[in-house]
Amino acid sequence: MQHKVIDVKDVVIRFAGDSGDGMQLTGSLFADMSAVYGNGLSTFPDFPAEIRAPHGTVSGVSGFTVHIGSGHISTPGDFCDMLVAMNPAALKTNAKWLKRTALVLIDEDAFDDAGMEKAGFRENPFTELKIEDRTIISAPITTLTYESLKDSGLDHKSIGRCKNMFTLGMACFIYSRPVEYIFGYLEKKFGKKHPELVAPNRKVLQDGYNYASNIQAIPDTYQIEPEHKEPGIYRNITGNQAVAWGLLAAAEKAGLKLFCGSYPITPATAILEELAIHKSLGATTLQAEDEIAGICTAIGAAYAGDLAVTTTSGPGLSLKSEALGLAVMTELPIVIVDVQRAGPSTGIPTKTEQTDLNQVLYGRNGECPLVVMAAHSPANCFDAAFNAAKIALEHLTPVVLLSEGFLGNGSEPWRIPSMADYPEIRPPCARESDRGSFKPFERDPETMARRWAVPGQKGFEHRVGGLEKNHDGVLSSAPENHALMVRERAEKVSRVADCIPALEVDGPQRGPLLVVGWGGTYGHLSSAVAQARSEGMEVSYAHFDYINPLPKNTAEVLAGYDRILVCELNSGHFAGYLRSVLPQFGYMQYNKVEGQPFLVQELVSAIEDALKR
Repeated sequence: MQHKVIDVKDVVIRFAGDSGDGMQLTGSLFADMSAVYGNGLSTFPDFPAEIRAPHGTVSGVSGFTVHIGSGHISTPGDFCDMLVAMNPAALKTNAKWLKRTALVLIDEDAFDDAGMEKAGFRENPFTELKIEDRTIISAPITTLTYESLKDSGLDHKSIGRCKNMFTLGMACFIYSRPVEYIFGYLEKKFGKKHPELVAPNRKVLQDGYNYASNIQAIPDTYQIEPEHKEPGIYRNITGNQAVAWGLLAAAEKAGLKLFCGSYPITPATAILEELAIHKSLGATTLQAEDEIAGICTAIGAAYAGDLAVTTTSGPGLSLKSEALGLAVMTELPIVIVDVQRAGPSTGIPTKTEQTDLNQVLYGRNGECPLVVMAAHSPANCFDAAFNAAKIALEHLTPVVLLSEGFLGNGSEPWRIPSMADYPEIRPPCARESDRGSFKPFERDPETMARRWAVPGQKGFEHRVGGLEKNHDGVLSSAPENHALMVRERAEKVSRVADCIPALEVDGPQRGPLLVVGWGGTYGHLSSAVAQARSEGMEVSYAHFDYINPLPKNTAEVLAGYDRILVCELNSGHFAGYLRSVLPQFGYMQYNKVEGQPFLVQELVSAIEDALKR
């Protein structure tokens, strides 16, 4: 049948189902296909916190949100234009995110009495959820999948796993996506080891596409034109991938090998996994027996002259804190990547927050300063990781790079850069003139960084360790020496401010309100500020990628505004930090601690309230 094709600027699709329904893969393929097509996009995978939640229950729902558009897309979107619900629990969990005009695609085979009972429905789910006015597309997806593949030679269980491909085919028709990309993916994934799976998956995908084109329940289809991007080669990238590649690029620019010693932890594990793929690029990875071993092996690698990295999340960072103090005391260059999650303790390990900032700033014994940075988008994770490594190597200091589950698992288009556009990295290695008289804590007068001597070099023998030493590397408990070394370690971190960009302001340099954010809130805050301005509000925006030290012009920027609204996904860590280092300004707060990103609309409301006070 003929369907009307409607041009739209952007759409948000949320794929949701049981953990075994393949919604993460379905959403990822839809996103990758849209990136290849040329759309702007942002994604948000939302995993259940339990490893094996009961099948068909609300706690076991896995979701993947894709926001695609014909222009730049900076958030996964607040509410969805289409919800794919593979069972009643998925519908119940996600109905609150439906726009008034939304489509709802369900697998009607899953909406039997057992499925309805597990989800806690007592009556018609659409009536109970008050969404009966939405466009409901009810299709027997499971039945149609078995019918499509009855002659494929696959067993019953394998056929059942293909229903996500049938669903993807339907979504491709509704949103005018080219299925040829998926065909290529299937060839790449199964062509060598499991060629017998290529044809069945192609067939069920095509059958889903054809089925959608022939039913009346789908009133219209939608076309989202490609984004007009800067010329170049683009790919869809997650934040964790980008961190790994940024570290590899930094090692290349420094002429060093990369070592990553880590213990697997959600949501940071993918960085270790990605680096492990790239041994040909000089990367060495070690899956350590615990978090402490992970950072201690990294410290050993830094002592031996590698670009050393360890990756973790909040609970792992707690375990690494003692060894992190050793890295500060020995003044060795390591990068600690903390992909934050909801806590404390195990908390909600698959959900995102910004609740590790206080731990990163203060969670060590003694006077123990280090550099703290934060990435602000999945693509920005590449530059953030590169810059973190550059600072660590050139200033001989540990650097903590804060990411978040939202960034690490989320994705967006990334223009593959030319390495010629990135600066060389020049660690302060021991000089030939120091041979025979090397002093391990003698400092560069500009950066306060000590010299880096790799063991095994004749004439550069030295000692570093957890005990306090003087400039010559001799153990010293003299009060005046300890005071001096404490001041110098702090001053070294402080002088990093000379090498980082100035804080930029989006909007007027003076005014009634400045919105402040850091880390992965960037997309939501920039979108909210833009919307607030379109509604006549006078507001500017500043986002911090560098936290310790702050950009040198921070006080000058903040002085231009009557009120400062600090928005973060915690109870006020950055606001408290600003009060401690720049107490002369008044700070307002807007905080959210729900394991979920901000919504643009709630931020717009917070901006409006701040202006009214």
